[in-house]
Amino acid sequence: MRIIAGAHKGRTLKAPTWTGLRPTSDKLRETLFNILAPSVPGARVLDVYAGTGAVALEALSRGAALAVCVEQDRRARALIEENRTRVGEEGRCMIVSGDARRALLSPIPGGPFDIVFLDPPYEAEELDAVVTAGASQRAGSGVLVLEHSSRRAAPAIDGAGPSRTVRAGDSALSFYP
Repeated sequence: MRIIAGAHKGRTLKAPTWTGLRPTSDKLRETLFNILAPSVPGARVLDVYAGTGAVALEALSRGAALAVCVEQDRRARALIEENRTRVGEEGRCMIVSGDARRALLSPIPGGPFDIVFLDPPYEAEELDAVVTAGASQRAGSGVLVLEHSSRRAAPAIDGAGPSRTVRAGDSALSFYP
């Protein structure tokens, strides 16, 4: 795993050494940021189910002002801490500890966010609730992006589905304006 572009281009990130954590692939992150490119400079980014912190750190590398990672697993939080130190982003990358769904029900420090990225486990049963709660963290003109299994349809928010879905192998990115 590495930072793909920007100020930290080429820096390697530490990957998990245990099973059960599925980091967003470099290729899928590249696709994500190619689509979001005009929105990233100066943006406040929320990375929920952050895992390694790769999405948040990629955003910071590409000019985001602030990134907040929400992660429940203590091993993953330690991994995010190590990765933000590797790229020198301790000051602009915050970590919020706790259950994602519960965290999304209250204002998160640094918000509202211009970009909200949700990467729940692909088999998560509460996907509709998580996406709806994540949408509440968006700034007025912000975008929400859901990474999900390409075999599963993205849920609607307030009756409206995503404006765009991009598939890449077993994964898909759904964009909600």
